[in-house]
Amino acid sequence: MLSKKTQYGFQALMYLAQKKDNEPVLIAEISKKKKIPLKFLENILLELRKAGILESKKGKGGGYYFAKNPKDIQLATVMRLLDGPISLLSCVSLYFYEKCKNCDEKTCGLHDTMAQVRDANLRILEKKTIADIAKG
Repeated sequence: MLSKKTQYGFQALMYLAQKKDNEPVLIAEISKKKKIPLKFLENILLELRKAGILESKKGKGGGYYFAKNPKDIQLATVMRLLDGPISLLSCVSLYFYEKCKNCDEKTCGLHDTMAQVRDANLRILEKKTIADIAKG
């Protein structure tokens, strides 16, 4: 299940992607239009900026805008950034691998099944982009 943080992150990114000319948008506008708590949104957008997905401009005419084209931002990238692992078990995670304490991965049927689930999810999440979900 997606966390509220990631859901709000996707909502904000979709809102920005639907704006013309990639002009800066104030956090307050995104917060109001998407009904996202302002302080929570500030933290999310700051993380996205630090990761190079968004840029920000201060002062009059300032706000957040894309540092990358929305069609080049995979959903998997945003999910990993905001939520961490996509896989349901740490022992099958590609970027956050951690061995299970009481399991032999070579003979564990759950490990094999969860690896298949991870791969099926990634086939979609690495293909779909922010531009795709912003289309509606």
